[in-house]
Amino acid sequence: MLSFATICLLLSPLDARADTLTPVPPSVVTPNVVETSRGTFEFKDGAPTEATARALYDQNDFTFAYRTFMDTMRGVSIRALRRGMEDMGVKKNEVMVFSELMDAKSLFLTPNADTIYVMGWLDLSEGPVVIESPPEFLGIVQDAWFHWVTDMGSPGPDRGLGGKYLIVPPGYDGQLPEGGYFIAHAKTNGILWFGRSFLKDGNDPKPSVEVIKKYTKVYPFTPGGFGTSIASFLAGTAKLGKITEPAATVFHEGSGKVMNTLPPNDWSYFELLNQVVQSEPATALDVELMGPMAALGIVKGQPFAPDARMKAIMTDAVAVANAASRNVFMNPRDPDWFYYQDSSWFNMLFESGFEFETPIPEITPEGAKPFPPTGYRQMDARTAFFYGITGITPAMAMRLTGVGSQYLLTAKDADKNYFDGSKTYKVTLPKGIPQANFWSLTVYDNMTRSMLDTPQRYPRAGSQSYPSPAAKADADGSTTIYFSPTQPDGVGRGNWIQTMPGKGWFVGLRLYSPLKPFFDKSWRIGEIELVK
Repeated sequence: MLSFATICLLLSPLDARADTLTPVPPSVVTPNVVETSRGTFEFKDGAPTEATARALYDQNDFTFAYRTFMDTMRGVSIRALRRGMEDMGVKKNEVMVFSELMDAKSLFLTPNADTIYVMGWLDLSEGPVVIESPPEFLGIVQDAWFHWVTDMGSPGPDRGLGGKYLIVPPGYDGQLPEGGYFIAHAKTNGILWFGRSFLKDGNDPKPSVEVIKKYTKVYPFTPGGFGTSIASFLAGTAKLGKITEPAATVFHEGSGKVMNTLPPNDWSYFELLNQVVQSEPATALDVELMGPMAALGIVKGQPFAPDARMKAIMTDAVAVANAASRNVFMNPRDPDWFYYQDSSWFNMLFESGFEFETPIPEITPEGAKPFPPTGYRQMDARTAFFYGITGITPAMAMRLTGVGSQYLLTAKDADKNYFDGSKTYKVTLPKGIPQANFWSLTVYDNMTRSMLDTPQRYPRAGSQSYPSPAAKADADGSTTIYFSPTQPDGVGRGNWIQTMPGKGWFVGLRLYSPLKPFFDKSWRIGEIELVK
């Protein structure tokens, strides 16, 4: 039964009733006309017009496509690298080795021309696979979404002595060995692994290539064989299998080959992404990251067939996302990325760590001193890293002296201008370059982020005498390297990296087995100066 007060209110004039309504704060109101940088949107008492509804759904889908590119660039990069190897005839469990080093003919994201690359891909859908790592190796295993699975070689548990790595697929509940293997569990069936070996005495790849081909093996795991004891069988906890010699590993030569391993930045990006989604478990990536993909129609077990409207929006979004990614890589805005004060040399990993969340640990006499988790992902760091670099591991983000390698990049000269391929520049490395193994500078093409392709073939300079002469120090112990289209008068071949008119470039410094003066910054590479 209605109360007397309610009956009176209902019988009162409308304007009187309006005076009794609770005021609505302006901050929660959507005006009938909404003016934005994305256009004008019209509503009638909060309900969108038909045109506004269409425009806002276009905006939603654009956002989903943009986020998808940013969040999955790493997975598409891995797939593109695998596709590049497949195009060269490399099948699963086979190995590509660059016996004469990698040169500028192939498209790879910021490789070096100083070490012997070894790489391959695995398919764990039929069970675990063994990788036998050679001694004196520096390698990593990545899953299909470019997540780190394990290190091999010097940074890994074999510590450079070589060993058997057992890569286990997601959901595997079969028998595993008691010992004899370094076991790593992956979240995807698709695996890509690669590594590097150093030249003997800095001038000859042949001995290292022989070691690689002698000790590197890749083959399916046989449960109950090596690694399973008779005692475990007698106890009823394991089955016994035959111990057989695995089939010989097939090696493919990579040096001098023309291959494309770069992720695309046009519509085909989404086609390659769909291949990753279809071939991997639906739970291999966080559900929050899978959500935008699903909104676009990229869903495990379903056909990917966007209509003309959606395809046009996605094509537009990938163009914008690629441009934004290129900007953050070529033009960093975070001052913490720059390694020295008022410098153009940068490395985002010191601040973001290999998971782009927490700075890399300090090293003290007592050991590693981790920083507390920040609780947030550094999005620009993740974007820039995967746009320009291949491979992620804790070993790339450490302040440990005498182990691994460290990197600095720069895309601008001392005056903060981008490099012009038609001009001459120079950089000085002060005396006492802090490395226990060797150092190098490598020049890359702005567009492809791959080694700059010039008649030099190997666009590098450094302390090794292969594949180009070693750089010579000046009388004061410092070393000056020149960058120009033609070799400057009076400058030796080892102190010159060729550039090309009409091509922009950037450069990376590598210190192999870096020493304390690099980490405490008592040694500092000079800025790259314009000569003429």
